[in-house]
Amino acid sequence: MARFRRKSFCALIALALAVFIITVILKSLSPEDNNFGSQFALRLIPPSRQMEQDNNVVVSAKPAQMIPAEKADRMENKMQDFPEPNYNVHVFYYVWYGNPQFNGKYFHWNHSLLPHWDPKVASGYPSGRHQPPDDIGANFYPALGPYSSRDPLVLEEHMRQLRTAAVGVLAVSWYPRSMNDDNGEEIDNLLPLVLDAADKYQLKVVFHIEPYKGRDDANMRENIKYIVERYGNHPAFYRYKTSNGKFLPLYYVYDSYLQMPDVWAQLLMPNGISTIRNTPYDGIFIALLVEERHKKDIQTAGFDGLYTYFATNGFTYGSSHHNWRSIKTFCDYNDLVFVPSVGPGYIDTSIRPWNSQNTRNRINGKYYETSFNAAVEARPQIISITSFNEWHEGTQIEEAIPKTWGKTVYLDYLPHKPTVYLEITQKWARKFSEEQKKWLE
Repeated sequence: MARFRRKSFCALIALALAVFIITVILKSLSPEDNNFGSQFALRLIPPSRQMEQDNNVVVSAKPAQMIPAEKADRMENKMQDFPEPNYNVHVFYYVWYGNPQFNGKYFHWNHSLLPHWDPKVASGYPSGRHQPPDDIGANFYPALGPYSSRDPLVLEEHMRQLRTAAVGVLAVSWYPRSMNDDNGEEIDNLLPLVLDAADKYQLKVVFHIEPYKGRDDANMRENIKYIVERYGNHPAFYRYKTSNGKFLPLYYVYDSYLQMPDVWAQLLMPNGISTIRNTPYDGIFIALLVEERHKKDIQTAGFDGLYTYFATNGFTYGSSHHNWRSIKTFCDYNDLVFVPSVGPGYIDTSIRPWNSQNTRNRINGKYYETSFNAAVEARPQIISITSFNEWHEGTQIEEAIPKTWGKTVYLDYLPHKPTVYLEITQKWARKFSEEQKKWLE
């Protein structure tokens, strides 16, 4: 009998232990505690990207994740430390720089010395290439050194500087897939990183389409279609609000005069063979104005506006400050967007040693202030800045530092700080915003 009680007692203990173990297991699988229902787990499980992969769409180069409320608050507070971005101030931005760490070798910092078109003149000037990191193809030296545009820390710092300057939009120099300029490498595959970096700082991105080989109406249509389908859903992709309330992508078309007006008309006029009008790929196309006669060509071609690009007052009809008011009048009469381009100065003798006559001295920031003032007085819809980082032509507002290498003494921003041109930009971005509000009253 005693043996039977011991067996019964052991059986009860075993049963109780089994019930306890099963309860613990079921508890661990309950909906309120399993990882699929927790905020932490959601951060670990990337959302489905099948739609993006099927359509080759870039919504973001980074996998989406849940952002903790505390981190989101910190980001919000960080943005509040910056001035409001002015989305009517655009800056031309170049991503063609490379160095051995990120690209395997230097790109653009080792720019060649370009010969003069007259052999007799060319013979009197040096030739060859620059040899970074101390000898670079620029008259100023960047505070970040000869960086790579693929360096995430560089992109982050650039966006911080731009946001500090109250700029709202980057106009990124762009070549189609598998194409590049003579001194660089493919740019298109870098765009997802640029868009993500811009979005982090609440900046927007437009495409500054370069004069790639064979550019015509047909392949321009295909390239615009590619841009919209691949990048159009990204939150940093800029759209311009038109007079009839539509929001359309905006494109700057560099050296647009290289193609005849009738070629552009096939793309930009409603009855053109390759027309993009009234399609999902329609946009605001801004042509480059160089000579006065180009105004009529731009209108005939079907462009939506014009910009002046060059930071050299007096170099071209379009870049001459005293012409901006009359150009704005022409644009108003023909329902065109006018985008004057301001700049802090110009010097390109590090790559064109024979071109000193086109140098425009910065005069410790006065040249830039004068340029901005002329642009604001013309009452444009948008002001563009040439440039954030076109170091070869000395038009950059990016931070620069003093540097001496051998007999070479680089120019700098002294007696001001390296941030002086960002500070001037912020000042005029704010003033431009205030003036635009007055014009609408």
